[in-house]
Amino acid sequence: MPAHDEPLATVVLIGGASGSGKSRIAELSGLPILRLDDYYREGDDPALPRLDSGEVDWDHPGSWHRDRAIAALEQLARTGSTTAPVYDISRSATVGSHEVTLGGATRFVAEGVFVGEVVAEAQRRGILHDAIVVHRSRWVTMGLRFARDLREHRKAPSFLIKRGIILARREPAIVGALTDAGCRPVRMRAATRMLAHRP
Repeated sequence: MPAHDEPLATVVLIGGASGSGKSRIAELSGLPILRLDDYYREGDDPALPRLDSGEVDWDHPGSWHRDRAIAALEQLARTGSTTAPVYDISRSATVGSHEVTLGGATRFVAEGVFVGEVVAEAQRRGILHDAIVVHRSRWVTMGLRFARDLREHRKAPSFLIKRGIILARREPAIVGALTDAGCRPVRMRAATRMLAHRP
């Protein structure tokens, strides 16, 4: 059941395809950040969904711990802090943890690929301030994502190319699904300006 007391802070959810600029917007906001992609499953988890090729489909909601992410959102909103995992994408493993605290802020940002999975629940629990989806050219996103993933050695280049093509094809559907889930499509510059002026 949703709690009835007022939270200390409410969350601005930022969704979008991988590489769309979610993390950059969150960082520029100056607000506390909960990175929802840190709630990915371990690489050896038998529950991980797979592509037809047999490789893990890291863009499927089943590759992620939704319940743990929602619990962390509510804990941060209502108590002012939460212990979040640190996930190493290159190793497909949780490698540690860290504290996320409000520090007196009345808003915080949560960003990740699977934001659409938590919008309705955050609203039901009374902790949602806003939900947006970053909307820009899929080809720009694909190029920036590939450069980032290579730089950070996230996966083998052959996998990154294959995944990049799949995601470029999926991106309009990803944005559409996030919009259907309750996120407002916003261009990156507009989102950055909007969050920069939040109290």
